Amino acid sequence: MDWETVIGMEVHVQPKTHSKMFCGCSVADVNEPPNTHVCEICLGMPGTLPAINRAAVEACMKTALALSCEIPRHTKFDRKNYMYPDLPKGYQISQYDLPMSVNGVLEVDGRKVRIRRVHLEEDTGKLVHAGDKLHKAWESYVDLNRAGVPLMEIVSEPDLRSADEARDYAIELRTVLRAIGASEADMEKGQLRAEPNISIRRAGTDALGVKTELKNINSFRALHRAILYEVDRQQKLLETGGTVVQETRGWSEDEERTFSQRSKEFAEDYRYFPEPDLPPLELDRAWIEELRAALPELPAIRRARLVSQHGLTAGQAAIISADRDLADLYETAVMQGAPPLPTANWIVNEVAPTGKLLDPAYLAELMTMLQAKDITRDQAREAYFESVETGRTPAEIVAEHGYRQVSDESELRVIAEAVIDANPKAVADYRSGKTQALNALLNELRKKAPQANPKVARELLLKLLS
Repeated sequence: MDWETVIGMEVHVQPKTHSKMFCGCSVADVNEPPNTHVCEICLGMPGTLPAINRAAVEACMKTALALSCEIPRHTKFDRKNYMYPDLPKGYQISQYDLPMSVNGVLEVDGRKVRIRRVHLEEDTGKLVHAGDKLHKAWESYVDLNRAGVPLMEIVSEPDLRSADEARDYAIELRTVLRAIGASEADMEKGQLRAEPNISIRRAGTDALGVKTELKNINSFRALHRAILYEVDRQQKLLETGGTVVQETRGWSEDEERTFSQRSKEFAEDYRYFPEPDLPPLELDRAWIEELRAALPELPAIRRARLVSQHGLTAGQAAIISADRDLADLYETAVMQGAPPLPTANWIVNEVAPTGKLLDPAYLAELMTMLQAKDITRDQAREAYFESVETGRTPAEIVAEHGYRQVSDESELRVIAEAVIDANPKAVADYRSGKTQALNALLNELRKKAPQANPKVARELLLKLLS
C-alpha cells in the first residue's frame, strides 16, 4: 500500500531578550543553578500582576514580517488552562483566537510552506528526570528558571511531505531568525524546539489521518530520525489492522524510538479565555512599517545574490548566508579588495568550522597576499588565527615570522634533489607505478622548505623523477 506523509510543524523559539515575558527576571543560561532566576510573578504567587515585554513583541513582529505574515491591528493574550508540574500558575499565558500574526509563508528549496500563525506566549519550567530516562524515571525534579521566558510559536500548515522537507524547513527557519536578529535559535540551548505533527494517509486521498506530536527533539538530525521512525511506526500499525491514536510522543535518542507520553489534547480541553490581567494590544501601523523597513536582506535573497554577483556555488552561498556574521564578513572583505572566490572558499573551510571571525579589512589583506602567492595556505592559516587572537594585522604577523612562499624553481631544485637522494625507496616505488609515493616525497620537501609553493614543488619533483 502506498502512503503519503503529512507533516505540520510547531516551532517554539526563544526571542533575544534580557528578561522574561511578563516579569523582570533575567533569562537564565541553561547551566545556571536551578530555581535561581524566579520571582513572585513567574512563580504565580497570588496578587501578582504580569507586564508585557516590549522586546519580545518586537522580535515576534520582525519574525512575522520576515515570513510575510499579515499583522492584525489588535491582538490579545489568553489563559491556556492545564495542570502540569512545570506550570506553576496552573495555566500558561498564550494566544488563541487573536494571535499577533497569521497567513505567512516560508520558501524552502523552491517549495512554499504556509505559516498559519506566529504568536507569543510564556515558556513552562523544566522537568529533570532521575537518570535522564523520561519514560522510566521513578522521580523528577522541577527547575523553574525557564518558567515565564518569552516564546514565539511558529505554526505551519501541514504542507511538508517527508522527514527531509521537515528538517530543511526547520533549518531555513533558524537561518531567517538569526539573520533578522530575532533569536540565536540554538537547539542545544533549548532556544529552538521543533515539534512535528505527523500523520499518514493513502496516496491520492485528501483527508488527513490521525496525527501524533513529537517532543524532546534537540537537533536537526534527531528531528529527521524521529520523523522517519514515527512514519514507519504508523505505517506498520495501520497495515496490521491497528489504529493511530492522537497523542503526544517523546523521542528517545538513546533507544532511537518514539514512546507515548500523554493523549493529545484538543483546543477546547484547554478552556481558553482572555487573560484578565493584561490589556489587549493595539499594534501601531507606523511602528510595524518601521520594523519592516529595518529588516535586513533575507537569507534566500542573499544566497541568490551571492551566486549571481560573486560567482559562488550554491553550496558556498548556502553556508555563508546561513550566518549573518559570516555573510557580512565575506561581503565587506570583498568590498575592500578580497578576491571573491578564494575568500568564499576560505570562509567555508577555515572560518565557518571554527567560528573565529577576523576584521574584514584584515581578511582582505590576508586573501590578497595568499592570492598573490606571497604566502602558503598553511602560513595564511597561522597568520589568520594569530590575528584573531592578537588583533594585529596579517601583514605585521607575516613580516615578523618571515613568512614567504618560495616559487623560484632554481631555489627549490637543490632541496628537491636532496629529498630524492635521501629517499631511494620512495623514488623506486614511484617509478614502479606506486604514484602515491609522490606524496611522501612532497611531505619530506615541505619539512625542509615549509615556504615552498606546493604546486611548483610538485611539478619540480615530477620533472626530476621522470
